[in-house]
Amino acid sequence: MDKKIGFLNFGHWQPIPGSQVRTGADALLQTVELAQAAEELGVDGAYVRVHHFARQLASPFPLLSAIAARTSRIEIGTGVIDMRYENPLYMAEEAAAADLISAGRLQLGVSRGSPETALRGSEAFGYVPGEGSDDAELARQKTGLFLAAIDGAALVDADPRMVGGGARLAVQPQSPGLRERIWWGSGTRATAAWTAQQGMNLMSSTLLSEDTGVPFDELQAEQIALFRAAWADAGWTHEPRVSVSRSVMPITTDTDRQYFGGDRHSGDQVGLLEGVRARFGKNYAGEPDQLAEDLAKDAAVREADTLLLTIPNMLGVEYNARLLETITEHVAPAIGWVHPDRR
Repeated sequence: MDKKIGFLNFGHWQPIPGSQVRTGADALLQTVELAQAAEELGVDGAYVRVHHFARQLASPFPLLSAIAARTSRIEIGTGVIDMRYENPLYMAEEAAAADLISAGRLQLGVSRGSPETALRGSEAFGYVPGEGSDDAELARQKTGLFLAAIDGAALVDADPRMVGGGARLAVQPQSPGLRERIWWGSGTRATAAWTAQQGMNLMSSTLLSEDTGVPFDELQAEQIALFRAAWADAGWTHEPRVSVSRSVMPITTDTDRQYFGGDRHSGDQVGLLEGVRARFGKNYAGEPDQLAEDLAKDAAVREADTLLLTIPNMLGVEYNARLLETITEHVAPAIGWVHPDRR
C-alpha cells in the first residue's frame, strides 16, 4: 500500500499580531501558493476544511479549481464539506467541473458536519430536516442524491416541448471516475461501516464521538478495520482509501520551539461533544527523529493509506512550506511514504 501525505488547511484568518493571514483574500491566495510549494516538495494532496459563518474557508470549489489551474500533479480535496448546507445537484455540477479542470485529481470529503458556532446555520441556508428527521438524516439523504448525480443518473423529466416525450436528464457536466473519489468523514465505528456500504472512501475524523477507553489511535485503527471488513462484505470491486489527520510539528528552530515546544508530551483528550463522550487525538511536536519514531508507532497511521497534516496556516506560506519540507525529508519516510519521483 503506497502511503500518501497531504496538508489540511482550516483556512483561519484574523487581523491579530503575529498573523500572516489577515483577510479572506489572504486565506484563499495563500492556500493556492502553499499547494504549489507542496507539489514541488512531493506532497500528494492539498485539502481544505469547510466551515460557514466563520473566518475560515467556506466555498471550496472556486479555491480547488484555482489550485488545479496552478498545479499539475497534487490531489485537491476537502476535509470535509458539511452536506447539510449543500444543494446536491448544484454541488454535483461544481464537483464535476473542478474534477475536469484538475484532470481527475479531486478527492472530495463530505459528511454530516461538525459542531459549529452558528445556531441552525444550515436552516439559514434554507435547508430544514423534514418532520421526524434530523440533521444526520438530512445530510445522508443529500449525499445519496449527490452520489446519484455524479454517477450519471437521469434525475429529472425533460420538457417534451424541447426533447420529446419520456426523456429524463442527468446533471452536466459528468466527470468519469469521480464517484470513486468521494470520501465520508466518519466519527464512529458504526458510520465507518455505513460509509463502506455506500462505496465511499473513509476519512476518519480528527475526533471520534465515542470512547471505549483505548487510546485514540487504537480506536481509529479498529474503526478502519471495521470499514475494510464492511467494504469486503459489500462486494465493491475497487480498493478503498482511508485517511487520518494528525497535527505534526517538527521543532528545528527557536521559532518552532516558541510556538510548539510545550506540546511534546500532550496525549489523548477526552471530553463531551454535543452531549456524547468523545476522544480526540494527541498533537505530535518534537525533534524530527523523535516524531518519525512516534508516528511509526501510531496504529491508525499505520493502517491508513493517507495521512493529512493539519497546518498552522496563520503562520503563513513560508513557515508551512518549511514545515512540510522537514516532514517529507525527515518524518514521512518512517511511515512508508516515498517521494512521487521514486515510486
